[in-house]
Amino acid sequence: MANPRLRALTRWGKWAKKDWAIAAVGFTIILFALTLLFDSRNPATPDLLSAQDLVPLTLLHRAKATGAFCLDGSLPGYHFQKGFGSGSNNWLLHIEGGGWCNSIETCNIRKRTALGSSNYMDRLVSFAGILSRHPSQNPDFYNWNIVKIRYCDGASLAGHPESEFKNGTKLFFRGHLIWEAIMSELLSLGLSKAKQALLSGCSAGGLATLIHCDDFRDHLPKDATIKCLADAGFFLDEPDVLGNRTMSAFYHDVLQLQGVAKSLHKKCVRRMEPSKCIFPLEIIENVRTPLFIVNPAYDFWQIQHILVPTESDPHGYWRRCRLSIQECDSTQIGTLQGFRSSLLKALSKLEKDKEGGMFINSCFVHCQTWMAETWHSPNSPRINNKTIAESVGDWYFGRKPSKEIDCPHPCNPTCYNMDFTRGV
Repeated sequence: MANPRLRALTRWGKWAKKDWAIAAVGFTIILFALTLLFDSRNPATPDLLSAQDLVPLTLLHRAKATGAFCLDGSLPGYHFQKGFGSGSNNWLLHIEGGGWCNSIETCNIRKRTALGSSNYMDRLVSFAGILSRHPSQNPDFYNWNIVKIRYCDGASLAGHPESEFKNGTKLFFRGHLIWEAIMSELLSLGLSKAKQALLSGCSAGGLATLIHCDDFRDHLPKDATIKCLADAGFFLDEPDVLGNRTMSAFYHDVLQLQGVAKSLHKKCVRRMEPSKCIFPLEIIENVRTPLFIVNPAYDFWQIQHILVPTESDPHGYWRRCRLSIQECDSTQIGTLQGFRSSLLKALSKLEKDKEGGMFINSCFVHCQTWMAETWHSPNSPRINNKTIAESVGDWYFGRKPSKEIDCPHPCNPTCYNMDFTRGV
């Protein structure tokens, strides 16, 4: 019998688009972790996870003075583990993911979760993958100062209070203020003297990384090595299988609700519809800081919400394919290969950038940097026999160019492919 937690989680495939927008990323990350824990391909996984130190939540009390609040008005927070040895003056910041909210209704639901309120956040979390203290898991960054930034605004740390409703609706759109308050605190803790620093993030946190990358660079010493890494945050402005631009319409609502345009590049906002400027294709046109993109070519979140949202599959033709790439027929695989081609086309500018890097594997997965199993372990996904961690390290430290692009599915036997049909 399927694990009851897994069985409950797979029911989310029947939710409406707005419900998925609130919860899908955060909850599917949990599912991802659980699936890896039970994956018989990697019996060492439980030992790796049990070895992690628990890192306490720090609430940002100084945020009161600037009004930098989560959606519900609670204080934002972060987890911080101090660096040591050769990493004492180096910093790695990681912004967690968790989707977005695009209406008063969905933001009100969200504010009663850890993605909208620090009242629901775990007080202790384990650091793994790119956040790990263990050299075997994280060979290049294990002894750096490591910060996990909690995500509680629903707009990729980019909302503005001018857009808040004045009719008694208690929602705080303070994402940009949260970003500024956290930066201020970390600068006072030693980030201002960083020799090397990397801003990273997963999913909606990966998008936040792209939005704030140059601002991060501008806060730090000019002679420091500063770069940014977006994991599963390269969302495409693609039509779905019925020709509707579902994601574009959704982002339009997020921008209108939370005033996100003010955080986007001014040149882009002047040139086109502001909601277009939140897509990474447009963001990377203006980012000056070196970027690395980690993204699966068959990102299950994008397939389930951009390419084949539930409302665009009324007869259920895609039902099993969108839950597991192994269930796709040849025609569906052809559509997925087209989606992969759109991703590679969108990344063509970065591919030509000598300071840029990428790791685009052919896996049906989402975030891959914050789990040991996918970041760097004996069974991690590889391209040209390199793990994600090795590719990122080569790029960050300039050891060698690192632009790894996988061959199309199903060529890579090292992939972790999510299977949401389990227990359905």
